[in-house]
Amino acid sequence: MSRLQTMLAEKGILLADGATGTNMFAMGLQSGDAPEGWNFDHQDRVRKHYRSFIDAGSDIVLTNTFGGTANRLKLHNMDDRVFEVNKVAAELLCSEIADSGRDVLCAGSVGPTGDLFIPIGPLSHEDGVAAFTAQIEGLKAGGAEVAWIETMSSEEEFNAALEAAAIVGLPSVCTLSFDTNGRTMMGVTPARFVECVHGHHHVPLAFGGNCGTGASDLMAGLLSMQETVSGEDVIVAKANCGIPEYVDGAIQYSGTPELMADYTRMAMNLGARIIGGCCGTSPIHIAAMREAIDNAGDKGEVPTLDQIIDVLGPLTGKTGNLMSEDANVAPQPRTSSGRRRRRD
Repeated sequence: MSRLQTMLAEKGILLADGATGTNMFAMGLQSGDAPEGWNFDHQDRVRKHYRSFIDAGSDIVLTNTFGGTANRLKLHNMDDRVFEVNKVAAELLCSEIADSGRDVLCAGSVGPTGDLFIPIGPLSHEDGVAAFTAQIEGLKAGGAEVAWIETMSSEEEFNAALEAAAIVGLPSVCTLSFDTNGRTMMGVTPARFVECVHGHHHVPLAFGGNCGTGASDLMAGLLSMQETVSGEDVIVAKANCGIPEYVDGAIQYSGTPELMADYTRMAMNLGARIIGGCCGTSPIHIAAMREAIDNAGDKGEVPTLDQIIDVLGPLTGKTGNLMSEDANVAPQPRTSSGRRRRRD
């Protein structure tokens, strides 16, 4: 068994960390800069970022390597440092975990290449596998215990990343971002994702959704998976902290610690066993989610779509339409005031 499987067997539910980018912006990262550059230039800040989520109670913390492929790093003239970028990021996290004395998993963040795959774009499967392999080799060398493949949108890309993890010899977790009317940008629905995972040569240890829009949308996606997941599947929920809003010249996320605690309880009732936050989620939010997990008691009933909306807020776009197609559940989207609105 991998250590992730051992931790799941021991604890039942694992708490992942929150946002990397938005928290680093709060620490001084400038728009257009590569967060991965901080692995060399501001190691004290990267360590502080990691430690904030360790101390907040996370069981899993992700490395500062979301854009760690050569495809992304070339935008910052760092594509010749792929191995080093990823190795150092994992080493810094492993060091903070060791210093904390807590049992925390070092997860190597693997984000999209930023390039489109054939036939829509120029990237071949072989080139995608090579790019992800180079990144994951660095992560493994630095001590990462799992390749955390996240925010993917196309089948071609997550297939390449899963193959790369298998080549390197790291177990994998894979999450998609259902950010376009309940689908990924490339049209993958949650139910289709389940089908892909079940039929894959390199089945990840866990899979689910991250980022996207708000917590209610991600919960709707998990609800649409209910009829296709099996009892052996380990589901991941890593939602954004509410909805982004432009306030006083800056982007802020609307989610409160109380909302993220409610989301955590709903995610558990939907069967998620790894729960965390994405954009806008701070250590304060994670601490509230830690408390929600620790005090959850017995699992509650699976929430309905109406209950998700009532507690976490309205769905965005046409996410509700997905429910009709994938789960035969009639969507009933509401306005922020709670009144039903006309379907488009």
